Amino acid sequence: MRLPHREALSGWRFRLFAPILAGATLRERLVACVGALACIALTGLICGGLLGEGPHLPLIVAPMGASAVLLFAVPSSPLAQPWPIIGGNTISAFMGVIAANLIHDPIVAIGVGVSLAIAAMSFTRCLHPPGGAAALTAVLGGAPVASWGLLFPFVPVGLNSCILVALGLLFHKLSRHNYPHVVVSATSMHHTKDPPANRRVGFREEDVDAALQVLKETFDIDRADLSRLLREVEIQATVRSSKDLKCADIMSRDVVAVSPDTTVEVAHALLLRHNVRTLPVKEPDGKLVGSVGLRELAFASGPVKALMAPPATTSADAPALGLLPVLTDGKTHAVVVIDQAWQIIGLISQTDLLAATARLVPTDRVALESVA
Repeated sequence: MRLPHREALSGWRFRLFAPILAGATLRERLVACVGALACIALTGLICGGLLGEGPHLPLIVAPMGASAVLLFAVPSSPLAQPWPIIGGNTISAFMGVIAANLIHDPIVAIGVGVSLAIAAMSFTRCLHPPGGAAALTAVLGGAPVASWGLLFPFVPVGLNSCILVALGLLFHKLSRHNYPHVVVSATSMHHTKDPPANRRVGFREEDVDAALQVLKETFDIDRADLSRLLREVEIQATVRSSKDLKCADIMSRDVVAVSPDTTVEVAHALLLRHNVRTLPVKEPDGKLVGSVGLRELAFASGPVKALMAPPATTSADAPALGLLPVLTDGKTHAVVVIDQAWQIIGLISQTDLLAATARLVPTDRVALESVA
């Protein structure tokens, strides 16, 4: 019998332990386990204290377990946001109660209940997979559920959902997760209708819509997140293809800097004299402590130490094109290159990066486009 090659075994192990979800890490899964452990237990404890234990009403309904998987394992999913959890579970349970009361055949009732739940959640923009289980619970829950009638969707289903979401909000805040997941829409820093500079090239939003129509698939990701992911992929691909160009290759080495005690008037004069937009602020030993620019110096007086902003920094051996997201955000005009001791060794401005990027464009392509 022929044994598998070591490479095949290694690939099999990788596929077995590789994360199913994009971006999932072991740390995130452990955090999800801790969140589910604490919040599901607390939800049951709180409901028990409010409603009292007994056969008349369950402390917590089974769909809350599925909601917890979404809430803690994939908190960025559109299906795991507060309204889908609360509205999806409650509305679906209500659809299940309606189906159970109108249809006496349980086989037909469970199908109708789940079908109505999907339709209701879709129209109310609170699609939540555990809602299907909430609808089934309402149909097949037996005497304890039937005794509560139309109140069952609100107690315990709605109550469980509200408490779980409240605990989830607190847990994600403590664990420093972005929840509820909000994608900040890109707007111009100049307060005009123009899109930001880094959104004026490459694909457009209508291209994303067209691609989704071609694929004819529904993905568990917010459309804005999908656009943000694709733009980051573009940047990473550009960085990878130009990985040999380092920050040390394009940085200015004769850096104009000021000390924390430099006055606003002197700093402003230096900006004008050297025709720059940003001045690093360093201690007498050369250690970087902040930066100032025209934005900070406008209508100010006194020493610059009270006006310093957190500096954008990088290292000399970092890929130069990795600075594209920073220097095209509309507010950062220069990145300070530092060593491990935060000593200033250089500075890269938007002009430096633009000049470097222009040199990467193939000359034959430029010539062809100009002729065309």
